[in-house]
This record gives sequence, structure tokens and C-alpha cells, in this order.
Amino acid sequence: MTEATRSSGAAAHRALVVGGGVAGLVVARDLAAAGVAVTLVEASDRLGGEVGRHVVGGLPLDAGAESFATRGGTVQAYLDELGLGGDVVLPDPRGAWVQHGAGQAFPLPRTGLLGIPGDLTADDVVAVVGAAGTAEASRLDAAAGDVGADETSVGGLVRVRMGDAVLDRLVTPIIGGVHSVHPDLLSVDRVAPGLRAALRREGSLAAAVLSVRALAPAGSAVAGLRGGMASLAEALVAELDRLGVEVRLGAHVAVLDARSVTLTGSDDVAHDEHGATPERLEADVVVLAVGDGAGRVLGGRPAHAAGLITLATLVLRDDRLDAAPRGTGVLVAPGADGVRAKALTHATAKWPWLAERADGRHVLRLSYDSPVVTAATSDDELRSTALADASVLLGLSLDPATVEDAARVEWSAPLPQEAVGASSSLPDGVVRVGGAVAGRGLAAVIAHARRVAADLVAR
Repeated sequence: MTEATRSSGAAAHRALVVGGGVAGLVVARDLAAAGVAVTLVEASDRLGGEVGRHVVGGLPLDAGAESFATRGGTVQAYLDELGLGGDVVLPDPRGAWVQHGAGQAFPLPRTGLLGIPGDLTADDVVAVVGAAGTAEASRLDAAAGDVGADETSVGGLVRVRMGDAVLDRLVTPIIGGVHSVHPDLLSVDRVAPGLRAALRREGSLAAAVLSVRALAPAGSAVAGLRGGMASLAEALVAELDRLGVEVRLGAHVAVLDARSVTLTGSDDVAHDEHGATPERLEADVVVLAVGDGAGRVLGGRPAHAAGLITLATLVLRDDRLDAAPRGTGVLVAPGADGVRAKALTHATAKWPWLAERADGRHVLRLSYDSPVVTAATSDDELRSTALADASVLLGLSLDPATVEDAARVEWSAPLPQEAVGASSSLPDGVVRVGGAVAGRGLAAVIAHARRVAADLVAR
């Protein structure tokens, strides 16, 4: 931002927000709108975090999140407030597939929640899990409703109530593709609030899934934005500009406490031969919005090292993809032969607006965990790997000559919740927002950031 758009300091109080992802942008906007003078510092050269944009083959595409959960209406209401509600779109209804073994691919069951079946006798469930697996799941789920209801992780709950086959063949690929963690490391109350209570009430996990689904609004479980979810971040950045929020990009935090932040590497700070001259910013409140990386912000190392998630995007021309042979994409079960990706999204099949803009081309997004793909993996190697995996997952032999462009984006994988707490020791009084404390997903992040901002304003 220019000096002319930065806060004049006339507001009653001052807040420092560390981190320019969605959580940081949301809390900064709400504080500034309430009359608080806000400075936001971000270590990278861009705002938006995992909700960003990149251009591949001349197409502006989402570089991270491409959809949001519709449950609760939180994100929809926020988009309405930002003037983006009219751009909300639903994905193609054909749905995704799941890949198992040597080329075994099945459409995902329609009655599930996070892959947990609502009907263990349904043909699409039996096709994926197998007759023996569904029989075992039915036997386990016939237990009393309190059996397994104390399990706090998705993996633990499914393993007790439905067994390993349902967990491994349905739940794990979906959780891995959506939340980038194993179900054993994901809190069931965060991603499926009310499910354990429904289990006790309904007497079976399958019935509990149907009960929770019945309470959800009709329609798709996810939605997106025409033009991409990056429009959300761009709208928030424009809001900060309008409200006079001071933004520092390329600003690395060396030290912070409840009333100050010390920066190094800011573009606004003079440098000498020994590096950046520290700059100390003082405020009434410091809000940390850096996800799982708090330990690194404080100059230390987290107790648990997060892995790397790599998104490979291919833009290609192949008329055979017009039929969307695997619907909107494929989630990959652990141990699937000949596939290194954990998921593939056929973006031009999933989003009709993108297909229109692609003008006959197709956009494929493949995600990888480390150490399968690391920062040391070359762009050429990643491109070849992604094309080979796409060929297996889509059941087609894709020609490298059809690829017009490719790109990569890297993100830090989310830490397990116990690792988040152990990753750093924050000074008393520092306020936290973001996925590490709110839970994964835009709905959780936005709702939590707004509650925190309202609480700070009320104080």
C-alpha cells in the first residue's frame, strides 16, 4: 500500500496483526472497521496465504483453496457482506471418484459424511469397501450407541464403529485429499460437530451420518466463486486499503510479545552489511495469524516439523477429457499402485465457469505430500510425474505434447493438533487466530477470526 492509504494514527487504539492469510485479513478488516488503527505484517511478498492466484497457460487460477464448505452458511454470509455473494457457484454434480489398488476406481458414495457411509448396504458403498468390509462394518455398527462415542479423532471413531476397510478405502482418501492429514490426527468435533452426540442418540454411526446430513441445508456440501476463491483474498485486500490499514510485506518477525513486534527484513527498514536493522512496533494488542508456524515466527523451531504439500497444475488440450472420465476428480487411497499423487481435481470439469474461460483446454490439479515430492524435486520431474499420475487416475494415456503449461505451488502441511500446542510457547497476551486454533477450512477460520475481533473491540 502507498503512504497515502496507510493509517494516520487518528483511531483510538492500535493493533498489530502478524500474518496476511485469510485469518489475518479478516481480523484486520473487522478491527479497522471498528475504528482501530491496524498494522498488518506479512513475511512474504503477497497477501492471501493459501487463498491466492497464479496464472498458468494464460489462465488466472486458484493457487490454493478452490472451494468452501457451505455448512452453517458462514462463508456465504461473509461473501454477501463483501459483495461477492452473486458470484457463488456450485460444482458440477457428477462428483468425484476414489482410486484403489491397480487401477480400481469407483465413484464416491452419495450418502456419506467425510467418507463415512450413511447406508452400508448401498451399492456404491459395497463397490468401494467390498462385501466383507461392509459386513464387518455392519456388525461393528450394531453395537450400543455409546461404543466409540468417546473417540475424539475421526480415525478412532470410524475404526471402532465400522472397521479398517471403511477407514482405509473411504475415509482416509477423502480426509487426506481435503484436510491433508490422516483421520487419526483430525478432531471429529472440528470437522463434523454433532456427530458423536448423534451416534449416542441414533444408536449407530451410519444413522448418525444421515441425521447430521439431514440437518444440513439442501444442496452441495461445497461451493466456489466464479473467477476463483482468490477473489475473496483480493476483496479483503481492497477492504484493508479502503480502511487505511498499514501493510508491511517482506517483514519477518524476530520477536513479539503482547504489546510489540520486532521486525527484520522489512522493505521500510534500512539494511547494513550485517543484515536488516531491527524495527520495533508497539501496539495495544498483538494478533498472531500464522497458522502452524508460530515457532518459526518466534525465531525458534516447532517441536514437530511440518511436511510439504505441493500442488502441480497442468493446462492441456485433449478432447477425450471433455467426457470427464472420472467426474470432478479422484481421491487416492493409501497404497494405490502406480500413483504418487494423493488427489487429482479435474478443475474444468468441476467448475463450468472455468471450462468456459479455458476455451477447450483442460485444467488438472494434482497434490503431493513430502517426501514423495519435495522442494528439491525439479519442475520438469514434477511435470512428468503429474502427467503420469493423471494418466493412471483418469484412465487415459496423456501425451506430454498436449501440455501447454504447468506450474507448482508449495504449502506447509498442517501439524497435528498436539504438535500445534507444542510448537511454540507464546508470550502471555498474544492473541491467536487461523487454522491452527480455529480448525481447517474457511468457515472455521473466518468465524473464529470475527469472534476474536469482536471480543477485542468489546474490550
